[in-house]
Amino acid sequence: MEALKRLKGHPLNNPIRLGIMIYLLSKARASFKSLQELLEVTPGNLDSHLRALEKEGYVKLKKAIMDRPRTVVEVTAKGVDETRRYLAELKSLLDDMEKY
Repeated sequence: MEALKRLKGHPLNNPIRLGIMIYLLSKARASFKSLQELLEVTPGNLDSHLRALEKEGYVKLKKAIMDRPRTVVEVTAKGVDETRRYLAELKSLLDDMEKY
């Protein structure tokens, strides 16, 4: 269960943050509003999770001026690497569980 120890306390060890990162792996960027609708969370809740991911260097938050100011979330190279690593650890954990 070494994988379980490595996952404990990881920034992606939260379903909302993991959902954000998995979505961004496939899209590279997303609007704040689209993430909010996809994940069915309040603006404050999403903002809190995005700030945590930004602090870790996994995403960048940018303001875009379109018809009105919007927040765009972009995944960073570190975010891609760390999400893939985290998912590999989850897979390893599941593989270990199949042995029992």
